[in-house]
Amino acid sequence: MIEVVYKDKNIIAVNKPPGMVVFREKEGEERSVADVLSLQFPEIKDVHSERYGAVHRLDKDTSGILLFARDKATFSFLQKELLEQNAKKRYIALVFKPMKESSIRVQTFIKRSPKDRRKQKAYKGGEGKREAVTFIRTIRTFSRFSLLEVFPKTGRKHQIRCHLAYIGHPVAGDKLYRFKDQVDPKELKRQFLHASAIKIRTPLGEKIFHAKLPTNLKKIIYNLEK
Repeated sequence: MIEVVYKDKNIIAVNKPPGMVVFREKEGEERSVADVLSLQFPEIKDVHSERYGAVHRLDKDTSGILLFARDKATFSFLQKELLEQNAKKRYIALVFKPMKESSIRVQTFIKRSPKDRRKQKAYKGGEGKREAVTFIRTIRTFSRFSLLEVFPKTGRKHQIRCHLAYIGHPVAGDKLYRFKDQVDPKELKRQFLHASAIKIRTPLGEKIFHAKLPTNLKKIIYNLEK
């Protein structure tokens, strides 16, 4: 079952578990969040032929708040809000190495990496690339890690993971963007990136949706504080 944190006649907000894709992009791929949610809310199948009602996406190993539209009009409405950068998203991330800055703004252009097609790469120049902006605030630093709040202004693929690696602080547990000398908390079995909140205008007015940090990630922080 997928945890539903909110629903009304237009929207379903869920707390996505790690290890699941949001929707299948190819035949034969593993079961997705959209597949599971459609068993409880079959109307989302009619919203979009491929992604069902998934308004946005999270990476497979990222947990947290995820929005689904229950009809085509709501789907278009919410996607427009995201495209026009009216929504505000908040993530919690544990990253490798202590951050020196209390806050930082990262602005680059992003394009698929020519060396590894699974990854995105940040560039200073913008020709043929898409602009990406991320705001970062340090919550706490540890001897080898930092706990951060991350606010992506744009919504590019792998944006947060790419930008954090770009500034020298890859996400703890991230197998794709990790550094060669990177160490992770030994109890960590996934990348430490969680979509904790999104504030967005809906057909029923502006709303804020929250997803609590998973217990296993809370334990990681607790152990670092010892």
